This record gives sequence, C-alpha cells and structure tokens, in this order.
Amino acid sequence: MGRADHYAYRVRWSAEDEAYLGTVAEFPSLSCLEGDRAAAFTGIQELAAEVVEDMLDAGEQPPEAIADRAFSGKFMVRVPPEVHRELAIEAAEQNVSLNRLVSARLSGPAGAGVSAGGTSGG
Repeated sequence: MGRADHYAYRVRWSAEDEAYLGTVAEFPSLSCLEGDRAAAFTGIQELAAEVVEDMLDAGEQPPEAIADRAFSGKFMVRVPPEVHRELAIEAAEQNVSLNRLVSARLSGPAGAGVSAGGTSGG
C-alpha cells in the first residue's frame, strides 16, 4: 500500500445505508460501503492506495498522513466572553491555570475537571 499505510481510516455502521462505511480522514470525499466491517476497512484502504497512485502518476502530491505530521500542541479556540469568564472562574476555584483546565477538558471525558495543583496563569 505504501504511502497510504499511515492514513487515518475509520469504519462505522451507517444506519441510513444499513452497511459499514469506511472513510479516510485525509480524503474526506472517499468512502466504501460494505456489508462486512473488515471488507469496508480493506475497501477504503485499497481505494485510498489507488487514488494516491493515480495522483503520483499525474504528478500531484497526495496529502500527508495526519499521523506523520508534526504538531506543536498549540491552537487557538475562540469562545464567547461569557464562556471565557466561566472557565476562568472554574480554573481559579480549582487552583489551576486556564490552560490546564481546558487541556484536561479536551483530553478527558466530557465535563471532567482537573485535580488541584496546576500552574497559575492562563
């Protein structure tokens, strides 16, 4: 399969189609419907590999796999001022930074807080 080996594949049940739907994050327009989960996974992998091969043959650059990209760990999220205020209050009440509170929320179960003892600031 080569370059497409590292792509982010997912298979889920589609109630609408009454079949398993295979998708690949790097190619949002590609999908594969099959009655069997394993067949959907194999099908979307083969389809992505064919598309990558066609792109290379045409002199195009296929997308880089998300798994192979470098991430800084920083991104900006804009929220309404009221949400920012509520998060700042909650962080202060928990004696953690706003950054630590939001990071814990994003990486943990929904509605989870953080334990006390974080760094200050935010």
